[in-house]
Amino acid sequence: METTSRAVEQARDTESGQQVPSARRTIDGYLRAPFPWYGLDEAFTGPRWLMQVGTAADGAVEHGSVGHGDEPSVRAEATAEERDRFAVVVTVAANPVRRSADGTGLLEATSVSSAAWLAGVGLLSFTWPGQMDHTLRDDWLDQQTETAWALADDLAGPEWSTLSLPVDGVPTSFHYRESEFGWVLAGSTEQGVHVGAYGRGMSAYGLGFAVVKDIAEYA
Repeated sequence: METTSRAVEQARDTESGQQVPSARRTIDGYLRAPFPWYGLDEAFTGPRWLMQVGTAADGAVEHGSVGHGDEPSVRAEATAEERDRFAVVVTVAANPVRRSADGTGLLEATSVSSAAWLAGVGLLSFTWPGQMDHTLRDDWLDQQTETAWALADDLAGPEWSTLSLPVDGVPTSFHYRESEFGWVLAGSTEQGVHVGAYGRGMSAYGLGFAVVKDIAEYA
């Protein structure tokens, strides 16, 4: 995907320990998307909040994320009990290989792997090892980003298991993995989008996903 590198930029932006800047939480990009957004279903009654959307070179919205629970931050001094408890849902438009807007090249197709990679990099945004020296963090992020890509490109590999969760009330199979930093999952829907998710402190096993009826509820 043309916009996936922006997920890495977001991870670097959060290195300072700040929460996702409110400037990114504009609802405009979400409203421009030609596909439905997904979030946790109505069984989740906690806080909901916008994160950001990813766009192609021509400004078309290709993917985006919405959050649930505590708004995560990078806090090196936080104990395991104090760490934020959250789940972020990533929606990725299911696109085939297609020509770029200016007709000069081809854009990559999106797939479940796209959702898995975005979710994996998203989790990295909020999991800096607190004991790591500041000067080593870029190297750590580069290494972990490559690992997330390799894992997303091998969803049939041993690092992934299968988890069935409801999507719009229908049991749906997801690729799922856990790490010391949290969990990541990815699958597809019948609405023409791929869904990824990542979280920490909230079990993935009890989650359900549904089309967001009113994105303004997250603003």
